[in-house]
Amino acid sequence: MSTCSIVSVERQLTAIVRASVPFAGIPDAQRAARAKVGTALTSLEAGPIGRPLTRFRTPADGRLDMEIGTIVARSFAACGDVQLSELPAGRAAHFQLKGPFDGMPGAWQTLFAWCNAEKLALAGVNWEIYSPWEGVDPANLETDLYALLA
Repeated sequence: MSTCSIVSVERQLTAIVRASVPFAGIPDAQRAARAKVGTALTSLEAGPIGRPLTRFRTPADGRLDMEIGTIVARSFAACGDVQLSELPAGRAAHFQLKGPFDGMPGAWQTLFAWCNAEKLALAGVNWEIYSPWEGVDPANLETDLYALLA
């Protein structure tokens, strides 16, 4: 069983596509953005590619502002919708979801409830880093959830 903890995170460069969508539109936005990033990665000269991710701010007005992409090794010039961004450095609350993506809402609730119980101030920047999922049994997926602390 995973538990929540506070971890130190380092800045990581990312190749991303930005999207602002209602919650129901998240799966389609994820698929479209990942296709764009995947196509652009071969020409970006961004070095070795890391794990896929989604970064987002606290939802507002029923919409989620997201950066969907992957961790990269070095900076690059933007290529169409694919832009350079980063995951922040600092202290973050962490929880690892083990299992399929449909457990994501409950995992975030677990992490945010733990932060509230521990009286941790959140910065409003959150992200998910996914284990590779192609060909993996959904029961064996691991997704790391982070909430940056203020």
